[in-house]
Order: sequence, then structure tokens, then C-alpha cells
Amino acid sequence: MATVSQTAYEDERGAGWLVFASTMLGLAGIMSVLDGIVALSKSKFYVADATFLFSDLRTWGWIVLILGALLIVAAGGILAGSQFGRWFGIIAAGLSAISQFAFMQAYPFWTLLIFTCDLLVIYGLAIYGGRSTTD
Repeated sequence: MATVSQTAYEDERGAGWLVFASTMLGLAGIMSVLDGIVALSKSKFYVADATFLFSDLRTWGWIVLILGALLIVAAGGILAGSQFGRWFGIIAAGLSAISQFAFMQAYPFWTLLIFTCDLLVIYGLAIYGGRSTTD
């Protein structure tokens, strides 16, 4: 049986993970939006002659830009404390992780950074997102 202090500790740790997840989701969203804008401008920033899963860099630029916008909206929903925001954040982070994994040919290290952020967000939301931080 959990004591009052153990329950309070779990709530505090869960609140920390939710703030971390929403912050990282917002940062991953901003980074994804920047990735999409740079890809659409056909910048020399990305690896030359990269082969993608399907289509070209411009198509992936649009995909990553749209997913970045979804991540930013999901971060706002999580900060608002919505259960829908939690599930929307998990789905958006999962889609972002998959798309970043497929976008890896363009810029591998940057993509791994965003992919790692997405995985940590999914963990934080899945484990601690269902807990109520207010009484």
C-alpha cells in the first residue's frame, strides 16, 4: 500500500515528465518546421544525392513541416492538461519518429536528435500522462 508521501512523490515525478515531454515535443516541432522550410528551399544544407524512401527532398520537406506543426499543437494540448492532448501527443510523436527515421538520408545526426526526442516524449506521455497532477 502506498503512503501519502510516496503518492506525492510519484505525482511530482509525473508532473516533471509531462513538462519535459511537452517541452521536448515543442522543441522537436520547431526543429521539424525548420527542417521542412530548409528542405523546401532546396538548400545545400542536406546531404547531396540522398536517396529517400519515396519521392524527393521537397515532398519530405512538406511532410516534416506539417508534422512539425502537429507537434507544436500537441505540445500545447499537453500543457493544457488534456487527455486528448496526451494521446494526440503520443500519436504525433510516433508519426514524427517514423518520418524522421525515413528522412535520415538527408541529414543523419540532426534526424537522430529529433528521433530521440520523439522517443523520450512517447515514454513520458505513456508512463506519466494519465496521472492527474491537480487535486
